[in-house]
Amino acid sequence: MPDTPHLLAFIAAGLLLNVTPGPDVFFVITHALRRGIGAGLVASLGIAAGCCVHIVAAAVGVSALLAASATAFTVLKWVGAVYLVYVGVMMIVARKKSRDGAVLEEPAEQAVLGGTPADSLARVFRRGFWTNALNPKVALFFLAFVPQFIAHDAIHPSLAFLALGLLFNFNALWVNFGWAWAAAWMARRVGAVQRGLLWLERAAGAIFIGFGIRLAFSDNPLSAPTH
Repeated sequence: MPDTPHLLAFIAAGLLLNVTPGPDVFFVITHALRRGIGAGLVASLGIAAGCCVHIVAAAVGVSALLAASATAFTVLKWVGAVYLVYVGVMMIVARKKSRDGAVLEEPAEQAVLGGTPADSLARVFRRGFWTNALNPKVALFFLAFVPQFIAHDAIHPSLAFLALGLLFNFNALWVNFGWAWAAAWMARRVGAVQRGLLWLERAAGAIFIGFGIRLAFSDNPLSAPTH
């Protein structure tokens, strides 16, 4: 583990990175706005679970293989891009219902398949998990970021990597919880948000589609340049 100043620098850098809006933040905010704090918290937990996949993979060297293999990166990149676009499309075609002045949003797939609230929350968790787990750039981020805070003479670098990665993920979880709380509070208190939930949902869906397209046409940031 790094010494105290380096550890504090790692925590501060991680918090700044997690506050920056990206697919995870938009995913949490969208579900918290649409269905309340519970859905936002579940979305955050799903994202954290997906992030754990990358942390463990990087700690055991799988991410290094991903960075070295253009084919592996490309396959995972396109799978992740397709999934992000799928999530965005489902947000755009979400159905709006009003009941006693409250605005409820349910994905179009649930309108077809049905399901209980618990089933719906489980679906939110799974979407959060796959949104993160299928993004190869998350794996490469950990591979590039975390080793900077591990001493070259560390006795157990893999364990140090795992500990720092989990710490980063733990801090990110609380940041996402904060986003979920803020979004749920706005949905309850701000009338304009309540009236515009459907359009916010569609805007978030368009953003997710944009993230998917951007990922699809991105290059491996850790690949060696060709001449």
